[in-house]
Amino acid sequence: MAETQLTRETYERLQAELEDLRTRGRVEIARAIEAARALGDLSENGDYHAAKDSQGKMELRIRQLEAMLDGAEIVDSDAAPADGAVRTGVVVALRYAGDDDVEQFLIGSIEERREGVSVVSPNSPLGQVLIGKRKGDTVAYDAPSGQLEVEIVEVGV
Repeated sequence: MAETQLTRETYERLQAELEDLRTRGRVEIARAIEAARALGDLSENGDYHAAKDSQGKMELRIRQLEAMLDGAEIVDSDAAPADGAVRTGVVVALRYAGDDDVEQFLIGSIEERREGVSVVSPNSPLGQVLIGKRKGDTVAYDAPSGQLEVEIVEVGV
């Protein structure tokens, strides 16, 4: 799996989620499976099948978190980049061509969360053209609806 860049806050939140799933989550699922088994015939036991389904989803999330955190790189998102360039972990303000509204985007993993800010993967078409650019630069990228042009209004908002 490719290295994921995460802010310290997100890394710690995901570590806590992983630990919770490994401990409390597994215990709760085991209890639910045991309680469903006590109800009898497993072939037509909806509670048992639901608990096993939940167990599978939880184990998948555990594997995803382990893989992501194992190779994660911590990036500093609190300070604007010294060189003023867009990089992972930074919030940028963009204005689309022909639009007066300015929108803010966090360049980073989908696991990142910021109030009022959409997340853009650095590997997405928009993320790829933004990395390394600076305030005042205008870039174009291929979106599903066709080519779009954006101006970088601010870096490190």
